[in-house]
Amino acid sequence: MSYVGPDFDPPQPRRPRRGPLTVALAALVPGALIGWFVYEAVGGPGDSSGNASSASAASSSAPVSPTGTASNDDKPPGPSPLKGKVVVIDPGHNVTNFQHSAEINRKVDIGTNWKECDTTGTSTNAGYAEARFTMDVSHRLKAILEKQGVTVKLTHDGDSPSWGPCVDQRARIGNDAHADAAISIHADGAPVGDRGFHVILPASVHAGGADTRAIVGPSAVLGKGIAGDYRRATGEQFSNYIGEGTGLVTRKDLGGLNLSTVPKVFIECGNMRDSNDAALLTNGAWRQKAAQGISEGIVSFLRG
Repeated sequence: MSYVGPDFDPPQPRRPRRGPLTVALAALVPGALIGWFVYEAVGGPGDSSGNASSASAASSSAPVSPTGTASNDDKPPGPSPLKGKVVVIDPGHNVTNFQHSAEINRKVDIGTNWKECDTTGTSTNAGYAEARFTMDVSHRLKAILEKQGVTVKLTHDGDSPSWGPCVDQRARIGNDAHADAAISIHADGAPVGDRGFHVILPASVHAGGADTRAIVGPSAVLGKGIAGDYRRATGEQFSNYIGEGTGLVTRKDLGGLNLSTVPKVFIECGNMRDSNDAALLTNGAWRQKAAQGISEGIVSFLRG
């Protein structure tokens, strides 16, 4: 826009004489225009900083989606669908049980009869203890489940107490935690040539302090899911010596199952006494697959 000032006075056609009001208005218009430009430069009302460029920069720096609403990237992640779910993992045996024979041989009531507090467990022919295997897989399983929002509790961590705990205590830990699912990790000590894994389900027991009637159904669902996912993840076959090729066995002589009031199963991950299975059980990468397979079966159960 050009500015007409007092030093520029081009020839004008002859016009009618202006009155005093016209002259006053003509003098006021340039001043009003100048005032408007100054107003815009300093920001107008509501701008406490008095700096229009700062207000403009602040406004333009806020991310706005094309629709004018917050984008999905700006929203916090939603809670895990497994948050609030509780799983109890029972690492079978304890590496120091062999040093406490009197304590672990003490009998405890498992409902159907009395049984030893615990045992030492088995080992490979090369001396790799079942208790070391079960603790390693349990830690791997715990880590996988916790990443998905599950609250995980171990019945023991190999250090406290220095032996056991007894089978009735192991069941009680799951009950007291009100676990949505519980699993006891083991490996078998069957004769050479017996291979594969199997999942042990609780039988219907109602005797003494044991009553599994409410958990038989959900435990079967849990166990079948774990068996299928474990087989797929590890490549290990169903046991060729128990379970009639189904990978599932029902028992009523295990205190850890008889005394449980929450859905619970055992898994015998393979036979430590067979060289082929032992080669798998002693391999860290394979144990990670075992933990992954077990976790997938548990997660499927938790999601219902």
